[in-house]
Amino acid sequence: MSLVNESKIYIEGIKQAFDEMRHHKLRTALTLLGMIFGVGAVIAMLSVGEGAEREALKMIESMGVRNLVINARKSDGEALKSIREHSIGLSLRDVESAKDTLPFVENWSAEKRVKTFSLFSLEGRSDAQVKGVTPSYFDLSALKMSEGAAFDAKDEAHYRQVAVLGPEAARSLFPQGKAIGSVIKINHQWFTVVGVLTDAQNGKSKIQGVKLGGERNEVFIPLATALKKMNFKSLEDELDTFKVSLAEGVEPSLAAKSLRHLLKRRHGGEKDYDIVVPADLLAQHQQTQQIFNIVMACVAGISLLVGGIGIMNIMLATIMERTAEIGLLRALGARRKDIARQFLIESIVISATGGVIGIGVGLLLAFVISSAAGWPVAWSPFAIVLALGVCMTIGVGFGFYPAKKAAKLDPIVALQRD
Repeated sequence: MSLVNESKIYIEGIKQAFDEMRHHKLRTALTLLGMIFGVGAVIAMLSVGEGAEREALKMIESMGVRNLVINARKSDGEALKSIREHSIGLSLRDVESAKDTLPFVENWSAEKRVKTFSLFSLEGRSDAQVKGVTPSYFDLSALKMSEGAAFDAKDEAHYRQVAVLGPEAARSLFPQGKAIGSVIKINHQWFTVVGVLTDAQNGKSKIQGVKLGGERNEVFIPLATALKKMNFKSLEDELDTFKVSLAEGVEPSLAAKSLRHLLKRRHGGEKDYDIVVPADLLAQHQQTQQIFNIVMACVAGISLLVGGIGIMNIMLATIMERTAEIGLLRALGARRKDIARQFLIESIVISATGGVIGIGVGLLLAFVISSAAGWPVAWSPFAIVLALGVCMTIGVGFGFYPAKKAAKLDPIVALQRD
């Protein structure tokens, strides 16, 4: 049989399948529900999962996968006085010691929050957090400038009063948009704006309990300037946070262990700091995401199984209804494989139709989840191809038995059936 004739047979089979679906609208619709919900769940699951994965990677990049982040633990009152008997808290000397002692430390940055009771410009006011940071902070945190430039080592060395604004802080302080070169007043000190950060919004503010993405509403000044010209409490840590970047090939977990040992000795055994390993956070997130995907895959699989059973039932019912037709076709010369092929085509068409509708439902469901829960979504071509592939497989798998049963009907018995 030529390829053209073979194609015509399949096209006619598909047309007949759609005619059967139109003839039994309610029964077909009920059969499609399992496929629609199953495929919809697969699409929504993979879209939300892909979006969450990209968001996590973007947030981890802001911390630096090759970085270690050391945060000062907050204490007050008698507890703080007791700690200060053994430890001066997180300080620049800790950073210098790590840099001089640990060979895997390539670069570092440090920051200190400034208690702000007044922050304004000649055009507006802001409730932004002010931080003193080293010039390397922007590179290690993957922060880029939309306007101007970050301050440098000379600004740091000369205690210059310059500032870099987060995009939200810039909009509050300069509604007209002309921030570069203008001045702002932080408490009792005037600072010149030299740069504004790019507005890279994150859907989430934390990952695995670690806060991220606060730079949008922050103002950054040189750390040396902050420590020299701003007021701090006598027992405060000199630094709130410092970050070290690791040499290539060094395992972050092992590096964190070495750094923890160094700080333990320097702080007299006091646990007044926490070490965050972004690479470990990413691994924890991926593990959580994998569990979520497995659970959702099981739910989607059950729905697809129900849909497949529904397809098998409707095909068996169709055979019962069309027994006389099958007998007539066999009497007119139709072969068993022709009968089997027709019923298999009908099964595949039903499952594919459910899959296409399910893709639309899945995309809509992902959009609803994103809007209601604030979760990011990312459309994955792989998810659509996978869903359609699963549908076709189910169509073949659950349609094979009814098609085989139809092909085995005895034409004489079939013609005698009412």
